[in-house]
Amino acid sequence: MRRSTTAGHGSSLAAVILAAALCLPSGAMAQYVDVLERPAQNSARAASALLNGLALAGARLVAVGQRGHILYSDDSGLSWRQARVPVSSDLTAVHFPSESRGWAVGHDGVVLHSEDGGVSWQLQLDGMRAIRIMENYYRNLPQQAISPDEAAKLTADLAQFAAEGPDKPFLDVWFENEHTGFIVGAFGLIFRTEDGGRNWQPWYHRADNPRGLHLYALKPADGALYATGEQGLVLKLDHATQRFRALMTGYGGTYFGVIGSGNAVLVFGLRGNIHRSTDGGLNWRKVDASVLGNINAGSAAPDGSLYLVTQTGQILMSRDTGISFAVSAMETPMSAGAVAVQDQTLILAGRRGVRTQRLQ
Repeated sequence: MRRSTTAGHGSSLAAVILAAALCLPSGAMAQYVDVLERPAQNSARAASALLNGLALAGARLVAVGQRGHILYSDDSGLSWRQARVPVSSDLTAVHFPSESRGWAVGHDGVVLHSEDGGVSWQLQLDGMRAIRIMENYYRNLPQQAISPDEAAKLTADLAQFAAEGPDKPFLDVWFENEHTGFIVGAFGLIFRTEDGGRNWQPWYHRADNPRGLHLYALKPADGALYATGEQGLVLKLDHATQRFRALMTGYGGTYFGVIGSGNAVLVFGLRGNIHRSTDGGLNWRKVDASVLGNINAGSAAPDGSLYLVTQTGQILMSRDTGISFAVSAMETPMSAGAVAVQDQTLILAGRRGVRTQRLQ
């Protein structure tokens, strides 16, 4: 859980914070309210502001983004309504295993839960509680569960985690059903629940990620659960050992996501890189999609078609389980999230909110 920022970057960030503070009105600092205690504010511009994640809750679309904004649409994205959210932390991802129950995650270690299809949300976890859960869990972990070297490293990581405070974001969430799910995030954080989020168990020690690399995505493909992250990291859940095992794709750059169709698993990320496996991750082949922009998000359509979106405004579509892709341009570049709906339509999320993209 070490910070990856350099001294220079930290100095620049401090300067920005100081400059912002000096520009605040008199008394504004004294009026500061923690984002974990301030509900998300209603905004007429929420549907055109930064949104980071999309999901389907049955036929309903749900989008999450900055300042705790959560929106939902019952007409395939033509109109949006804002949900009731108890925090104003920036949100990064959302998933619904059923049409009524869903989870959203974000900065400050936030985990939110909805039982009404995304109309209202409750806080289940935050960064401070996550720290306490990890400290209590690993304090009572049997010595034989991990090696002495792993124990020493874990102790050092937890101490730094506690010293830095509850600032670690969760970056993705996936639930197998309404009870069992995982959340992943910065510095290799992984938590699991088996009771719908009432209790969480840390899985930090159950992943082949000794450097604590950031985990950006968590998705099922070909009957298995995969996570992707920095420096070519691809993890696959081994149900027999209850551990996320590392897979070697031959690429050392960041993977932002994973997607699947049939027996094919594809991981995608920086500089248009896509790697495909049809044997459960044992062997991988690079897919040449003829794009150079970062591939940030993707979605599988009900008919098995695959869609990927790039930061530079391109849509990649495959009808052969990812063997090849056709490239088309977006009407408006949006690459933070994508959901394929019926009639060859993509709902896209990004810096300018949500957009509907019709495909030829």
